Amino acid sequence: MNLTGTRTLFNKELLRFWKVSFQTVAAPVLTAVLYLLIFGHVLEDHVQVFPGVGYTSFLIPGLVMMSVLQNAFANSSSSLIQSKITGNLVFVLVTPLSHQAWFVAYVGASVVRGLAVGLGVFLVTVWFAPLHLAEPWWIVVFAMLGAGLLGSLGLIAGLWAEKFDQLAAFQNFIVMPMTFLSGVFYSVHSLPAFWQTVSHLNPFFYMIDGFRRGFFGVSDVSPWISLGVVATAFVVVAAVTLRLLETGYKLRS
Repeated sequence: MNLTGTRTLFNKELLRFWKVSFQTVAAPVLTAVLYLLIFGHVLEDHVQVFPGVGYTSFLIPGLVMMSVLQNAFANSSSSLIQSKITGNLVFVLVTPLSHQAWFVAYVGASVVRGLAVGLGVFLVTVWFAPLHLAEPWWIVVFAMLGAGLLGSLGLIAGLWAEKFDQLAAFQNFIVMPMTFLSGVFYSVHSLPAFWQTVSHLNPFFYMIDGFRRGFFGVSDVSPWISLGVVATAFVVVAAVTLRLLETGYKLRS
């Protein structure tokens, strides 16, 4: 793999989102704060998921991880579709970069954006409720894996979509529902048995639950099970992404 070229493409992707950081970083942070203010104010005195943990404290890790996932997906998918539509993708295609280099650069930049937004959400929302880092290694592991998984999924969406409407459909009908139905705002144990089973089929649930484990030391399922599911999902999605990049799917036509 051409390390110099990979680093150059990676830096280009970082600059792409950072030059409009008010839109790509600050706006998602504000959105998360609004969710916290609304749901926290309404449900703080009515819902307690874990013993001794207020609802606002419970909500913050979910909002942080949701922001990480959504922005990691948005970064790689929007970058690729913009390059395809504007025609400047040809300048990357003519370079001697392998498909592995493309993957590392695009997904790496997506991870950076996702973590940057997640950190911003955490720094702003942590003032609203007390949080403790019970098992911080799970926070790091699930944040990295989750951002990598959604960055890879974003590449698939960007490769598949030929216009912004198709990309919006992918995000609105796949990514958004799976994120909101993953336990960001509630514990799946509060759901009826059927919907608990459905939730356990959603890999986003394991990302949120494992990430939240790092703060409170308790979770709906074992963090090792969550790690196995998320790691497997990442390997599968990454393999599909690499294969599509290798074959030039919808890149050279």
